[in-house]
Amino acid sequence: MQKYDELLVSLRKVIRAIDLHSKQLNKTSGLTGPQLLIMNEVAQTDGITASRIAQNVNLSPATVTNILDRIENRNLITRVRSQLDKRRVSLHLTEAGKQLLEQAPQPLQEHFIEKFSALEEWEQSLLLSSMQRIAAMMDADQLDASPLLEVGAITKTLEPQ
Repeated sequence: MQKYDELLVSLRKVIRAIDLHSKQLNKTSGLTGPQLLIMNEVAQTDGITASRIAQNVNLSPATVTNILDRIENRNLITRVRSQLDKRRVSLHLTEAGKQLLEQAPQPLQEHFIEKFSALEEWEQSLLLSSMQRIAAMMDADQLDASPLLEVGAITKTLEPQ
């Protein structure tokens, strides 16, 4: 096998691992990766705003709002408008949201981050530069992306299988 074939196989394995984890997450919790990420942000900072979440997770405010709408419709979060400033809306987990979050598996990127952080600094830099080069070779270096391991559209809802 040529080296480029081996590299493509490795890339496909990464994509497949992300896809399988996303399906498992949806099957066990009914959440997508982005929904879990945003619910974790709400859990970490009770009363956080949508704009702060967008900054924290590197997603557009519109994308975050769309995801918040979906999880609010499932009664996993509540939005509370400030009495002092009607423009400010704080987010809170509901009891159902807290229970679901306790039972949800760890996001794939957290597992990856733990393993990546355990590497030596030089190896982290090597992997980073290699992936940046791969993104550039695939003409993907200018694509908008957040540090979220999820396959497909960031706001898609996977159907349980």
